[in-house]
Amino acid sequence: MNMTKVLFKTTSGNFTLELNAEKAPLTVANFLEYVKSGHYNGKIFHRVINDFMIQGGGMDKDMKEGKTLAPIKNEANNGLKNDKYTIAMARTMQPHSATAQFFINVKDNDFLNFKGEDMYGWGYAVFGKVVEGT
Repeated sequence: MNMTKVLFKTTSGNFTLELNAEKAPLTVANFLEYVKSGHYNGKIFHRVINDFMIQGGGMDKDMKEGKTLAPIKNEANNGLKNDKYTIAMARTMQPHSATAQFFINVKDNDFLNFKGEDMYGWGYAVFGKVVEGT
């Protein structure tokens, strides 16, 4: 399978993502739309929690949120797990509310995985992993 790779250049170093469009087609298409539009340029990782995750894709250095596209369907029931170095979509308490923000798991976070189609069981949709720059 040919997976799309995306290079992120940050002030703390670069990293490369490998996206899994086979398992998360809507999520990958949404993410790539933001990449192609330049939405992530100048955005910061605004939420960093040790031994959990780093979140970005929404805020600039002044903590101003960028304009987003419509929310997407949660694809967390795709068999991919919130394991170390995977990338998943951030969202609100509403399961189908993800837009541009994403997070990278810095450890295995099983409690974020899909458990069922209810508000507390949907989990967070993994759509790729960091393959360089860890």
